[in-house]
Amino acid sequence: MNENEDIKSMFSRFTNIINALQALDKTYSNSEIVRKILRCLPKSWMPKVTVIEEAKNLTILHLEDLLGSLMTHELSMQKKDDDEEKEKKKKKIVALKSSLIEDSEGDDDENEEPALIIRKF
Repeated sequence: MNENEDIKSMFSRFTNIINALQALDKTYSNSEIVRKILRCLPKSWMPKVTVIEEAKNLTILHLEDLLGSLMTHELSMQKKDDDEEKEKKKKKIVALKSSLIEDSEGDDDENEEPALIIRKF
């Protein structure tokens, strides 16, 4: 399976390959086809592959059932990714800039007052 390929297109590509092999008198049993499909999934699918291997009998698992299970998992992964993107967009990063403005005129007045008081003494 290619990186950005969905299950449906992978399955149709796989079916074309299997059909071409059947034309050359190479046939595979249903369980062999199921195992080959599970083996070609990327690493991000490994938890799902493990669940299918442990929960279902691969010798009697129909290809349509496998396809349905994988498509359901793909939809849930897409929904999760979409939800994460929405959360990122909701979070607004605000950077505040602070600056210090010194009033030089006010400082001169403050310095002049003590000077006047000292002169009067």
